[in-house]
Amino acid sequence: MLSHDKIWAAIDRLAERNQLTPSGLARRAGLDPTSFNKSKRTGPDGRMRWPSTESISKVLEATGTGIDQFMGFIQPEGGGTVPNGAFPPQADSIPLLGFAQAGAGGFFDDGGFPAGQGWDVVEFPASPARKAGVYALEVQGDSMKPLYRDGDVLIVEPGAQVRRGDRVVVKTREGEVMAKVLARQSAKTIELISLNPEHPNRNLDMTDVEWIARIIWASQ
Repeated sequence: MLSHDKIWAAIDRLAERNQLTPSGLARRAGLDPTSFNKSKRTGPDGRMRWPSTESISKVLEATGTGIDQFMGFIQPEGGGTVPNGAFPPQADSIPLLGFAQAGAGGFFDDGGFPAGQGWDVVEFPASPARKAGVYALEVQGDSMKPLYRDGDVLIVEPGAQVRRGDRVVVKTREGEVMAKVLARQSAKTIELISLNPEHPNRNLDMTDVEWIARIIWASQ
């Protein structure tokens, strides 16, 4: 069950994930900088307040965070705090591949689903049967800092609907694999925002895109 403490803690973790204070997170989302202050989390009568759904929606959009990622920041019932994006122990596993390997042929089918040999495995915090085809990509290098660092593992769901603001992995027909934020997609073009400000944003023709998949989790 959700609680006030867990929702506020999830907001704090979202801020930490983006290297911000709660006030900085509110400011980035265009909110009053005091919106997430400790003093705003309780009413005059001492009872806990809920953050508004509008404020949550704005911070998710401002940070390019999906609702599933935000829910992943919430401490599970009966357990200790799960570190930002870390996986609780599970028996289920999914395919794992490095970004460099992902650019080579033979690892994916035409729909961007795992195929072929040479995959490793990694534990996943939910049964793969509930998200058929999910797999993991291991970040290599520094091109995705500050959000993702060398060695981080991104859980990817091919075939999922992607929307503006989602973090996605895109593979081009030339074999380039990149993690970006989806800015806009039409029938002809796709606009991608770089996770690393030192790397340029990308505009691609959809005819040059082999597949696009949504990032649903990241272990860090």
